[in-house]
Amino acid sequence: MKSYLKRVRNGRAWISLAAVLIGLVVALGSATPSHAQALSWEGETGILVTPLAYTASSETEKFHPVVAYHFLDLGPVIGNFHETSLELGIGKRIEIGYTHNFHTFGNNPDLSPLWQNGFDVFNGKVNLVSENAGKTKWVPALSVGFVARPNVRNVGNFIEEYDKNPATVGGKADADFYVVGSKVIPTKPVPILLSAGVRGTNAELWGLGGNAPDWQARAFGSVAFVFKLPAKATLILASEAAQQPHHPYGFDGVVGPALNIPTTLTYAARFVPTPKYKLTFDLGVAQIAGNVNPLLPSLQARHQIGVQMSYAF
Repeated sequence: MKSYLKRVRNGRAWISLAAVLIGLVVALGSATPSHAQALSWEGETGILVTPLAYTASSETEKFHPVVAYHFLDLGPVIGNFHETSLELGIGKRIEIGYTHNFHTFGNNPDLSPLWQNGFDVFNGKVNLVSENAGKTKWVPALSVGFVARPNVRNVGNFIEEYDKNPATVGGKADADFYVVGSKVIPTKPVPILLSAGVRGTNAELWGLGGNAPDWQARAFGSVAFVFKLPAKATLILASEAAQQPHHPYGFDGVVGPALNIPTTLTYAARFVPTPKYKLTFDLGVAQIAGNVNPLLPSLQARHQIGVQMSYAF
């Protein structure tokens, strides 16, 4: 077991470094004039971790790519996650995308091995109703979407797959299917962006906590305030809430100790330097999980820092 984890750690170190460099090169590449668009954690157009009803669309292009790099520090137990995303807007109402998740290990010898190497993320979204449809001022944008993760190896998934075959440690699949509505309230001088939705999921913490024992309906929402700055820059301050399944797979208190996962809360700031270039920077704090069981050590992931960069071609 220890030799296997050592090989995984060594193999993932250079991959994570490459992910950081690739993300920086892509996000800081050439730019052309347009409105800035930003991707959430799993690649959808959104805030920090939750999707918006808008898509990666363009008024002048049939195909509109957006790339992003994400980093989330989940502390000394869980470790760090890096992600690189490519999202493609198709027409005005559709987006599809791919994200790869890279993981670097924590340093707790008892709990850190529960979080293994990264996984793939596929997503898609269709806008069903455009904002202010029918020349109204009150109709929100309404969209449906999905997120699929075919090879997650974290927490209960890792334990089950390691018992099956410790040489390969295959992953387990999970997914989200969601509906979300978003609306800009044109208050002056600070417009407000409201968003709310519900997802059917069998994933715990978007796969970072492995799978959930079964499918559940979980609500999410966000509120954001849009501030105009000098030189046409924009600052967006936002907060999100996303319910999680109560227990990870294998830790529901039936066959193992119950791990109680709280609702995820985030506080984020998005900076758009200029509308001339389609580049955005995100900084956020996420409340993930701390003392999930009174008999186990804390996961030490209650006030975690995340950063993101998005660039639209």
